[in-house]
Amino acid sequence: MNKKLTFIFIINYCFFSLYGFSQESDSLSAIKTQNKYGLRVGVDLAKLTRSFLDDDFEGIEIAADYRITKKLFLAGEIGRDKKKYDEDYLYGDTQGQYLKLGVNYNAYENWGNMQNEIYAGFRYGYANFNQHLEAFEIYNTNLFFPRDLRTVNREFKGLSAHWFEIQGGAKAEILDNLFLGIHLQLKVLLNQKEPDGFGNLYIPGFHRVNANSSIGVGYGYTLSYLIPITKK
Repeated sequence: MNKKLTFIFIINYCFFSLYGFSQESDSLSAIKTQNKYGLRVGVDLAKLTRSFLDDDFEGIEIAADYRITKKLFLAGEIGRDKKKYDEDYLYGDTQGQYLKLGVNYNAYENWGNMQNEIYAGFRYGYANFNQHLEAFEIYNTNLFFPRDLRTVNREFKGLSAHWFEIQGGAKAEILDNLFLGIHLQLKVLLNQKEPDGFGNLYIPGFHRVNANSSIGVGYGYTLSYLIPITKK
């Protein structure tokens, strides 16, 4: 119960912090704008929270962006996931690492020295991972026969996947150079290398794989810090 309350508190804090930056615009309208240019690095709070709440998941993601113009940012994420699955008649886990690279465009017009963002962007994603098949069960609708669970304990290495991802989100400067962000992801799986005998159920960075569709979704909450290099 305490884990659920902690998760709810984090989500509410993210939303109220992001909403708060819009209330500051009128009071800062007379201040001359100075845009900070530099490297911003942060961590995905959603993955850390899920790792805390979900016994079948472990993951971490580091996000970074670098401002190249007033509105445009080079952006990317690097991370690692481990997902255990207990599907119908199939038991095992997936673990590996991924990298996503792309750009963000900030559509929000800041007032004064605010550095907030409401942005849209895209990513190219690549994952390298292993699948471990622990056991599978023969499907049987006749209750007269006993359960037929077969232990395999086999690992499939060197699997990979490529996808295209669209992101939309917002970032608010809650303290000087410290940002809280939220974003949504829409993914299209381009290519994947599957193990012999069964398909990928989970791809690190892409998340759950649907056998009937190449579309995936995701979300994240980030806490990041900007290392200012120059101002314009």
